[in-house]
Amino acid sequence: MLLIKNGLVFTATSDEFIRADILIKNGKIAALAPTINEEAAEIIDAAGRLVMPGLIDAHTHMGIMENEIGPAGYDNNEMGDPISPQLRGIDCINPETRSFADARKTGVTTVVTGVGSQNILGGTHVAIKTAGYRVDDMVVKNHVAMKCAFGENPKKSYGFRGIYPITRMGQAAIFRETLFRARDYLKAKEAANGDLALMPPVDMKMEGLIPVLKGEVPLKAHAHRHDDMMNAIRIAKEFDLKILFIHATAGHLIAKQLKEANILGCILGPTFSDGGKFEMKDVTFETHAILQKAGVKFAFQTDAPISPVEHLPLMAALAVRSGLGETDALKALTINAAEIYGFDDKVGSLEVGKDADILICEVSPLEFDAQAWKVLIDGKVVYSA
Repeated sequence: MLLIKNGLVFTATSDEFIRADILIKNGKIAALAPTINEEAAEIIDAAGRLVMPGLIDAHTHMGIMENEIGPAGYDNNEMGDPISPQLRGIDCINPETRSFADARKTGVTTVVTGVGSQNILGGTHVAIKTAGYRVDDMVVKNHVAMKCAFGENPKKSYGFRGIYPITRMGQAAIFRETLFRARDYLKAKEAANGDLALMPPVDMKMEGLIPVLKGEVPLKAHAHRHDDMMNAIRIAKEFDLKILFIHATAGHLIAKQLKEANILGCILGPTFSDGGKFEMKDVTFETHAILQKAGVKFAFQTDAPISPVEHLPLMAALAVRSGLGETDALKALTINAAEIYGFDDKVGSLEVGKDADILICEVSPLEFDAQAWKVLIDGKVVYSA
């Protein structure tokens, strides 16, 4: 049992900062109140410090891209086939990759990680804690999304080798063709009604897409340009699929349309680039405030290790400098990602019954010189300055 006392608490359930104590039992938040008088095995005095939910990096390739060993550690893209929905990101995560230690010392307690964006359909992503030695023990929620990609990345991966699809038309066509096949496969399985003699031959690609067709797993669309985003929305609407976007670099240009499309949200970033490729020409930290005003939910991501995970709070700070409200930024670092992916019942805010994933810092993480003082995951201190 652990008691955090005297902190200035931001729960992420509202815009308020409150003076409160937090009691932790068995890795969960057991109580949160102005004063808790209960004997605890350990007490952390957070007087003069900010206490808030652990940060969430909403899109990474952590544990899958091991920059410290170079190309031998790049397991994020299976480049032999543009359609590979049967792949599962959880199958190639090394929890001892340096990025996880960097995440903990920054206050990032949960990351969403998985396959890259070279394939039209790449496979599933998983949400995991940033502390642990066996990935199965770190899972917050598996299969949080099915990765798909539009635009320059798959064009470069296949078109430049003269392999179909070469154009954006081809990308959309092969995507639709695959979804049609998956829908027919699902119908055949349902019609068989458990009769093995009538069941279609097992197809792992189609099996991977069944949860997507059923609305159990959303599409997670890599897209920078607004026309690529609208193409993805069009296809999702045709097949009645749930969809969210990563990068969404030009999302501010179609904020109204994104709201009207009722997407799950946008995972923005990494926004540090000045536009390393043409489709990023509209990159700006103003996107966040524009989407917020339009009512489109968003969260932050580093694409770690593409950008260092420790720069996640800096991106939020730069979005605030460009017009985003401070509490909106803190929510986009915490609860928003959990709600977009559907694991907000476990993490993302400080509420009774949720995992005790907590960041305690001297000043707001939006301050340039902010550093974590203590970081807890499942009620255990995993980093202490």
